[in-house]
Amino acid sequence: MDDLPEGVVLLDVPPGADGEFDRAELERLGHPVHVCHGPPLGTVCPLLDERGCPLFSQAHGIVFKLDLRRSHHRAILRRYQELARPDVPIRVLVSVADAERYAGLLRDAEVWTHEPTVADLDGFAARVEAADRQE
Repeated sequence: MDDLPEGVVLLDVPPGADGEFDRAELERLGHPVHVCHGPPLGTVCPLLDERGCPLFSQAHGIVFKLDLRRSHHRAILRRYQELARPDVPIRVLVSVADAERYAGLLRDAEVWTHEPTVADLDGFAARVEAADRQE
């Protein structure tokens, strides 16, 4: 990650989901955003096999909005947690019920149980910038 632009954020949202507010706000705060819609049905995320994921390898922060009720989405989040540097912030957007149901999986991530506000995204952006300074 050393020769990559600082502050790259990976926004992991399902296809058709509205992540434009998050993207626009993070870009306004100076963070390039890469959007991933997760693997198409019937395929395996490159993060979960030998290929690796170029979007993840460039990320200095991750906002994860995929559905944790799907086993392969939980597997993707686990891989992010296993492979990311400890200072890379990972935010997970889930319902209150899913936050309780998947508390063990979410213990190493910060959880949003509401759509992120400008203040939430600003705080996340500050954590990404702090991680960039530590790198």
